[in-house]
Amino acid sequence: MSLLSPPLPLLHSFSSTVATKSTVSRISTTPSKLRFSVVNATPKNGNSGDEDPSFNPFGFVTDNPSSRSAIQLPESPAEDGNVGQMLYRTEDKGKEYGSTIKSGKLRWFVRETGSKESRRGTIVFVHGAPTQSFSYRTVMSQMSDAGFHCFAPDWIGFGFSSKPQPGYGFNYTEKEYHEAFDKLLDVLEVKSPFFLVVQGFLVGSYGLTWALKNPSKVEKIAILNSPLTVSSPVPGLFKQLRIPLFGEFTCQNAILAERFIEGGSPYVLKNEKADVYRLPYLSSGGPGFALLETAKKINFGDTLSQIVKGFSSGSWDKPTLLAWGIADKYLPQSIAEEFKKQNPQNVKLQLIEGAGHLPQEDWPEKVVAALRAFF
Repeated sequence: MSLLSPPLPLLHSFSSTVATKSTVSRISTTPSKLRFSVVNATPKNGNSGDEDPSFNPFGFVTDNPSSRSAIQLPESPAEDGNVGQMLYRTEDKGKEYGSTIKSGKLRWFVRETGSKESRRGTIVFVHGAPTQSFSYRTVMSQMSDAGFHCFAPDWIGFGFSSKPQPGYGFNYTEKEYHEAFDKLLDVLEVKSPFFLVVQGFLVGSYGLTWALKNPSKVEKIAILNSPLTVSSPVPGLFKQLRIPLFGEFTCQNAILAERFIEGGSPYVLKNEKADVYRLPYLSSGGPGFALLETAKKINFGDTLSQIVKGFSSGSWDKPTLLAWGIADKYLPQSIAEEFKKQNPQNVKLQLIEGAGHLPQEDWPEKVVAALRAFF
């Protein structure tokens, strides 16, 4: 190979297997998930600091089973695993129940199940970074079967929604996210008060601060695994994104979303699911730079202080459910317990065994059961 040959980290992987019998044993398989128990492997320490090896940007070819298998060279040279081939394979995936909605100058991708005449009310599902509304597809489908009208938008800059260049109509600040969300709710004709479900980091936190500024619009709120206290750890990915130049490199890793999901979960994503989380980042550099701007603009301390103060006793009186995946590698169960202690009269904690950072992806059936009982 010539010394001038460019590296192609996203197109090839080293010759290595996804797992061996000595490292992975299958527990059970269901239509919605494939579970593994990892043994005799180097354990992750669960910390969110920069030293966490799960966020080594130079190791993304081999540190993730679903990503690795998706980009290995197949035997057939005609399917050589390049970006174009992967885009062709995935371009029509992951848009279940969705359509594009124009709101002002922005275009939102919004999933919708049920109808306006649904007898039990409207639920709006809000995702966190660096994922998308795809994570709610099973939950919202089953909730509409139970009589709810459900919406799940991709935040601006994420999934299949618009990714404006910063400085040209959208700057990825909390204020702009709140204003854009208000306009979207008007376009969707969501009647207040409605049920709100929030999960995750960055834009997930903005979903919570939006609720605090609009309590009259929220009838009940369910919070899945999200940073809720000032002691909540910040995952290494978001720290890396805030480092000059290094952040620009990190945000263009096309498999960062699936790596983040698997890094916080006891499970490995099936390839067909990983394809959907990967697709926006493969399609262009826009989603990566949107994530970069969002991570750079957020003030973690101020945002978490808003959440702690706003949801405490005497400030928040809306019924609140914490549906918490106890296998979360980013946010320990103690975060949920501490949050509940601040407002025990209005906050109910329900632990979801077997689920990690994205309970709606890891174990949607248990999330549906919790939401149906609560709403």
